[in-house]
Amino acid sequence: MDDRATIWSVAAELARATVPAALATISRRRGSLPMASDAKMLVTVEGRRWGTVGGGCVEADVIEQALAAVDQGEPASVSHTLNADLAGDIGLSCGGTAEFFLEPVLTTDEAVSLYGRVAHAIEARVPTVVYTATTWPNGPRKLALMNGDVVAVGERLEVESIEVEADNVSFLDEESGVFVEPIPRMPRVVIFGAGHVGKEIAQLARSVGFYVVAIDDRAEFANVERLPWANEVIAEDFRSVLDRLQFDEDDYVLATTRGHSFDAYIIERTAASPARYVGMLGSKRKKAVIMKALAEAGVPQDALDRVVTPIGVPIGADTPAEIAVSVVAEIVRERRM
Repeated sequence: MDDRATIWSVAAELARATVPAALATISRRRGSLPMASDAKMLVTVEGRRWGTVGGGCVEADVIEQALAAVDQGEPASVSHTLNADLAGDIGLSCGGTAEFFLEPVLTTDEAVSLYGRVAHAIEARVPTVVYTATTWPNGPRKLALMNGDVVAVGERLEVESIEVEADNVSFLDEESGVFVEPIPRMPRVVIFGAGHVGKEIAQLARSVGFYVVAIDDRAEFANVERLPWANEVIAEDFRSVLDRLQFDEDDYVLATTRGHSFDAYIIERTAASPARYVGMLGSKRKKAVIMKALAEAGVPQDALDRVVTPIGVPIGADTPAEIAVSVVAEIVRERRM
């Protein structure tokens, strides 16, 4: 399960069991800070935690403040500044200001439903926005919108006038008194070829937050038992799969099959697609041969020019696991740029 989905799913479990807990979510950050732009953490009063807001002394303080919000039964906003001196003292070459929105995990049936539905939406690649009132004078108010589907806690929030930022980063809308948390759908990596390298790529890509589709025309390679971490495993002829697959701007296509002809066909079908990244495993010689053949077959040169091959950052990778590290590092870099 995706880390974000895990946090929401566990929140639902804790809420159902009425375990006191809190959520801490980044609401704004400035400068160079050791945390993701979508950093989120779930903590319980017993000391269990899921996710991270950067670790170190900042995280320790945020945990304490989040648990204070549980005691008070109210959300809170806090700010932490990591200046150059403090960063140096704790061994970090960074500095800046991070603001967090803290809220108690609610234990009503409505809240259990909302947390669970958000977790499911993340796993199903459904874009979601969660809105939370920053003050609760008449009780908690939360709202989750998932492609038109609505789940609410308490009195419904009026959020129509709130514009979600294009970069999908959480923010505090001070005018309306609402914390806005956009949750874009997981980027998808489609791996054609589930051999030794494809298998390792699938596992690592899943662990860093990609929705993984593993495809092979051999059922002994493409099966759930062998690829338990993949979101989808397809044992089918590559041509028929490509006939029905549609690619979007958050897709990453990898041709890692056992044969040049398979890889060439996959590149021919996907090079001009809207996919953000199209890459092929192989040598420079393989690239030259296949690209020449595809150009002669009429594939537009601008489409071929965008194909990454050989794939992977140059780390001298040799084993399937090392190659997977290099490939996933490259698609993570592309994702974050």
